[in-house]
Amino acid sequence: MYKRLNNIAFYAMFFILLVLFSSVFFFVQNDNKEKLVSVSDRIVKNFREGLDYEMVDLLSFSLALAEDGALKNALISEDEEEGYAILSHISERFKKYTHLKSLHIQVLTPEFFIFARSWGQGFEGMPIWWFRDDLETLSKNSEPKVGMETGRLLTFKATVPIRSGYKILGYLEVIKFIDTFASKLRKKGIELVALMDEKYLKQASLMRDFPVVHNYVISNQNFNRQLLPAIEMLDWDDFSSKGYIYKNGMLYLNEPMYNGKGKQIGIYMLVVSEDALKKFENENEHISFFSQFSDEDIQKVVKAWSEPYGSFKNKHDRDLIELLPKLRKEDKVQLEFKARSALRTYTKEELIDIILDTKHKEKKVGEIQ
Repeated sequence: MYKRLNNIAFYAMFFILLVLFSSVFFFVQNDNKEKLVSVSDRIVKNFREGLDYEMVDLLSFSLALAEDGALKNALISEDEEEGYAILSHISERFKKYTHLKSLHIQVLTPEFFIFARSWGQGFEGMPIWWFRDDLETLSKNSEPKVGMETGRLLTFKATVPIRSGYKILGYLEVIKFIDTFASKLRKKGIELVALMDEKYLKQASLMRDFPVVHNYVISNQNFNRQLLPAIEMLDWDDFSSKGYIYKNGMLYLNEPMYNGKGKQIGIYMLVVSEDALKKFENENEHISFFSQFSDEDIQKVVKAWSEPYGSFKNKHDRDLIELLPKLRKEDKVQLEFKARSALRTYTKEELIDIILDTKHKEKKVGEIQ
């Protein structure tokens, strides 16, 4: 009897421990899954914000460039050589003074033939409408548009009309490769694999030798090729339905890729390493993962480009005024005379601009005589 009671107690204890272990395992697994889903949502949210910023940034530059008077004159006079010179010069300036280092610009005629390209001559007069489905929208409403678009390559494209009054002279298009965006993400520990639907290879002639996985073409040339075997081994149905897979210490996220019309043309795969995942878990959820340029940053870049000396007329005047506060009182006398002489050539409005630009901490009251 005693032996029987011991056996019952043993089995009861074993059952209780099993239930406790299963409960702990369940709660730990469930907690880990919730953390994974939470971090995944944050990564995707920030990815989308970064992607939206790329689009807005590109469209802003396109709208500004479409107002270039010299470019309009080149279109009116049908001077393709001048058009190329203007675009290549603009492209070089942007590469030098802004964060846009792989900027391609082209101008199209109203009938969507190439007028000029910043990256080379010899394309003038070539029709582009036959492999660019997205241009059909422009022919109907002529409104600015931006999106990830298929063509001979898959790229970000912002296309805006160039107008003279109500007349459309042509279209200006700024093109940026997705590789630049992928490089930004890599610095944050995220690998981007841009997957275009294989059916668009019909017009994407420059992508026909790119790797294909699960009926998608890997479109960014700087993707981490070491990930290719792991991507090929993924349960694609599970990945597509759930939107994510965690396998061998790597988190794979699936986000739809839409063109400017809102049509899905592929997916963005985000691959997050275990180390990066831990870092994201510990970061404040309100902090963006991606460095972005604010409107103020862009204004500073544009101002530095168009007005290299700020509100001053030349480098000499700017350096002279900036040097004065750094000198001892006895050393200022001669330079103050030169500074006053230089500033007498400025108008009242120009002097006000100089005062505002220097951002004095003290409040100044009075009139400029």
